[in-house]
Amino acid sequence: MAVVHSAPKFASNEGVIDAVAETISVWLIEATEAHGEVIFRVERDAIPRVLAILRDDHAYQQLMEIAGVDYPSRPERFEVVYMLQSLTKNHRVMVKCSASEDTPVPTVTTLWPNAGWLEREVFDMFGVTFAGNPDLRRILTDYGFEGHPFRKDFPMTGYTELRYSEEEKRVVYEPVVLPQEMRTFDFLSPWEGADYVLPGDEKSRGTPPVAEAKTTENTGQTGAGKAADKAAAKIVSPPPPIQKDTGKPAPGAPDPTSKEGGR
Repeated sequence: MAVVHSAPKFASNEGVIDAVAETISVWLIEATEAHGEVIFRVERDAIPRVLAILRDDHAYQQLMEIAGVDYPSRPERFEVVYMLQSLTKNHRVMVKCSASEDTPVPTVTTLWPNAGWLEREVFDMFGVTFAGNPDLRRILTDYGFEGHPFRKDFPMTGYTELRYSEEEKRVVYEPVVLPQEMRTFDFLSPWEGADYVLPGDEKSRGTPPVAEAKTTENTGQTGAGKAADKAAAKIVSPPPPIQKDTGKPAPGAPDPTSKEGGR
């Protein structure tokens, strides 16, 4: 039996910006369409009000994701992105606002309960705080973790490392130490090469010097001669069996779909 659904199979962005912008114009900073996505940039303090309008008046029922982006050169370096989906329209929109470490974003846990987990993830990875979140704790990193891993200025190795100490019978934290020689990079062009000798470079310097070149004056020094030829002529394995001509044609290749040559 065919199932009829109200949501269109393919959603269009046509008219979405005009319809939404009219209802949130007081808080709207910018509305654009890029890469097939409709994006609304709004004032930070108006985030709960704008998302409530999109949910109740424009049927964007689901909060799919809250993501963070770091732009260190901006006065407010962080961007918080809300991704909403309409089940009845089969359409998605993005809502963005800017923030910094000292400017908390209002929570939207009063609109969608799952926002609590999503806001905790942005807080953990970027350090953006959400005012009104009832349980704003780290969610992906360990207890006592320092820093926020998704910031552009966070080192790839982190600040501390942990290991299990047999002496203390517990997990201990220590500053990151990179003793490996491979951690030291000179960032030179591969065509220019490094100033120091790399392993294996000695092979490209030509023939290594020797005190006395070794030469062969006669066949005795190389092992060649009549004795070697006689030893090489000896048969060390039995000859292959002689094939008799039966007068029958040789069998051809099996059919690709047969049991012998099947897939």
